[in-house]
Order: sequence, then structure tokens, then C-alpha cells
Amino acid sequence: MARTGKRMRKAYESLEEGRAYLVAEAVKQIKENAKAKFDETVEVALNLGIDTRHADQTVRGAVTLPHGTGKAMRVAVFARADKAQEAQDAGADIVGAEELVEQVQKGEINFERVVATPDMMPLVGRLGKILGPRGLMPNPKLGTVTADVAEAVKAAKGGQVQFRAEKAGIVHAGIGKASFSESALEDNLRAFVAAISQAKPSGAKGTFFLKASLSSTMGPGLRLDIADLVAQKAAAAE
Repeated sequence: MARTGKRMRKAYESLEEGRAYLVAEAVKQIKENAKAKFDETVEVALNLGIDTRHADQTVRGAVTLPHGTGKAMRVAVFARADKAQEAQDAGADIVGAEELVEQVQKGEINFERVVATPDMMPLVGRLGKILGPRGLMPNPKLGTVTADVAEAVKAAKGGQVQFRAEKAGIVHAGIGKASFSESALEDNLRAFVAAISQAKPSGAKGTFFLKASLSSTMGPGLRLDIADLVAQKAAAAE
């Protein structure tokens, strides 16, 4: 049986069992309990009232967090000629065409986001079985298949978060670091929840936000008060 460490036991002692926390309270608790020797990532998980078996109940998209994620994003761009130069000027870490395909086929995947110009997709399509399972396949719905590669690179570098509901209807993402201020984490959380709300599929009926929790990498999870979370979302969307 797994044993709970001393640090984690102490963290749970500061929490009220079964309580649903207001957003501001949860953020404060998460920061206070983030005691690891590294800057922990603050993560949100949302359980949505959708049935992902139906094509009309997919929740997928991207949102640029107002205060970024605190993570340095390495971006690879499939492009040629002028578009390749635009990507490099925008700060892309890796830019290429056939040679980049060969690199990926060899298993050299040292990037977290992939952007491609539309004309490169027949070439990138060969990498579907490699990039797809890793969630790296470019997609026009996420803005990663585009002629405006400079903007896509800047968005990825500037704190854009991609999201997609899992089979169980759960969406999760990192919304910042424990070192962020409370207000910055709240802003990022509100922006993320607002994006999820806007991505609500037309086929979803009844309650959309069923459960929500906030946690840090090495800390306990806190259940969020849905009414307060939705109210915060509404305020952020205005």
C-alpha cells in the first residue's frame, strides 16, 4: 500500500475534507502547499457533462492565457522559403521541410508544439502515427495549420494552451506556476474556463461543468465550487 509522505499529510491537514473551495481560496491554498524544491505547475481538471462517444460532443480548442504558462515552449515549424524565414524571425526553435520529417521519423522529437503551413500538410501527414499519439499533429482548428506561421509561433511562445476532452469527459491543463501571484493564477484559470465554456458543443445537454479541481504538481487537489467558478468565468467573458 502506498504511503502518504509527511509533507503531503501536513498539506491535507490544512484542508477541510469534502469542502468545495471558492476560486480565490483554492488558489491561496495551492500556493501555500506548493513546497517542492522546484516551481510546481498549477493544474486544473474539469469534469464535463458530455458524452465523447458522440461526434457532436467534442470539446477541443486553444486559449492564450493572459499571464502565460511559465513554461518555455519549444516550437517546430514545417515551412519552406519565405514562410520558413518568417517562422525563424518569430522565434521558432526548429524550422524545416523534408529534413525535419526525417528527423521526426528517427525519433528526434525535442519540441512541444508543431506548426505547419497548409502546403506542407501532405508531407506532415506521413508523421501522423508519430505525432498524433503525442498530441503534436498540426490542426487548423487549433490554429497550427496556417499561412500566418509568425502569429502561430508567437501564440505558442506566449502562453497558448491547447485542450481536448478525454474519453471520460475530463479536460485538464497547466495554468501557470506556483510562483505566479494569486491574481495571475486566478486570471489564467478564468480565461481557461471561459474558453472551455465557449467550446461547449451543441449536443451537450444538462449541466456542463460537473466537477472541477485545482492542484499543484506535488500538492493535494482541491475541489472547486462550481457556482463560483462559473460566476468567475462569466465575469471574465464580459
